Amino acid sequence: MRKEEAAEVLSIEGREVRVTHPGKPYFSRQTRLSKLDLIRYYLSVAPGALAGIRDRPLVLKRFVDGAEGEAFYQKRAPARRPAWLRTVTLSFPSGRTAEEVVVDDAAGLAWIVNLGCIELHPHPVRSSDLEHPDELRVDLDPGPGVSWADVRRVTLEVRLLLEEAGLRGWPKTSGSRGMHVNVRIEQRWTFGEVRRAALALSRAVERRAPGLASSKWWKEERHGVFLDYNQNAKDRTTCSAYSVRPLPDARVSAPLHWHEVPDCEPADFTVLTIPKRFAELGDPHAGIEAAPGSLEKLLELAAQDEAAGLGDAPWPPHFRKMEGEGPRVAPSRARSTAKKPPQTKMPLLVIANSPNKDAALAGLERWKSKHAEVARLLAVDDVLVDSMRGRSSTWTRIRVNLRHVPEALRPRQETPDPDDDPTREWRNRRVSNRVSNKGA
Repeated sequence: MRKEEAAEVLSIEGREVRVTHPGKPYFSRQTRLSKLDLIRYYLSVAPGALAGIRDRPLVLKRFVDGAEGEAFYQKRAPARRPAWLRTVTLSFPSGRTAEEVVVDDAAGLAWIVNLGCIELHPHPVRSSDLEHPDELRVDLDPGPGVSWADVRRVTLEVRLLLEEAGLRGWPKTSGSRGMHVNVRIEQRWTFGEVRRAALALSRAVERRAPGLASSKWWKEERHGVFLDYNQNAKDRTTCSAYSVRPLPDARVSAPLHWHEVPDCEPADFTVLTIPKRFAELGDPHAGIEAAPGSLEKLLELAAQDEAAGLGDAPWPPHFRKMEGEGPRVAPSRARSTAKKPPQTKMPLLVIANSPNKDAALAGLERWKSKHAEVARLLAVDDVLVDSMRGRSSTWTRIRVNLRHVPEALRPRQETPDPDDDPTREWRNRRVSNRVSNKGA
């Protein structure tokens, strides 16, 4: 029997943090890093990493089997935690509440990484006021086949529009294929108002760069770089500055100066390169707290959109139907009515559902082999790879859009392969409960 690896105790600013299984591989495919290596990385950039999470409730996204394993979300603070670690109680759109961890120092940072938190996911609020965000988050998410050069172009358009609205944006790579721009704001607007401002910003950027940017929620309607306004809805989080992403090269969400954006390359920022950059250049976001801005001009823009007939855009699926929100149904599933002109449905097929992205992609390849003639007709952005998030789990859904395939050649919907949606049982139970309640 393999001998249990001894824990290592770190003394951090007068506090002791016990690191269990310190040699456990957390990255092994390309970059090789142990759990202790990851903790040491975060300690090397602690002032910068803490600036993005300090005094904010955290969702714990835990990779207990390392970056190559499946992750799960844990909102509630572990029952066994240090006495010096703070918590606050958040309420969510569902009506539920959760006591979440708040990390204020390097010892707390090391403690959550020991739990398997490779990424850091703070809410955009402070512990003293959980209903009024102090940060607007612009999440630029490129679609399939979109070049990194286009992502940078759209990011610079975001900067210009923010400046016209009297706001300063702080850019960072997402650590994956996109960019983030964080905007520190005065803490006097509700989540709904911040989201409304973000939607107005997204629509304005789309109008300025219609071939590059999109504000459309449904993937089948998007093109180019999607500006995800819903990241500002309550209960949504994005990875913060200096977060490590679960990619083979241990890439980092790296804060940038604006002059670096036009030439930056996301692969340049990894666990192996960021500590040296941080030691030599400091934190590009060090001044983010200096001048919180006002959302008034973006909200004026939102009012202009509404006056021109642009209503609210779709909310995330787990939110209740909002006042002013249009039908929350994808165009491919929308039904035409006698009062409205007929809508052309997007011919979408669900190919795979799996908590394991590699298994889902393998299912896509099997489908392509089976339908080789159809696969040759698909454009790059006809393959929709969705990262789905349930209450505590994530999974990958893959769909194909047959819009470029003649109707006579379009295959029928088959049982997805694999077909492992971890939320199906929960959703079926909700439907069953609704039916039971109506009959009562």
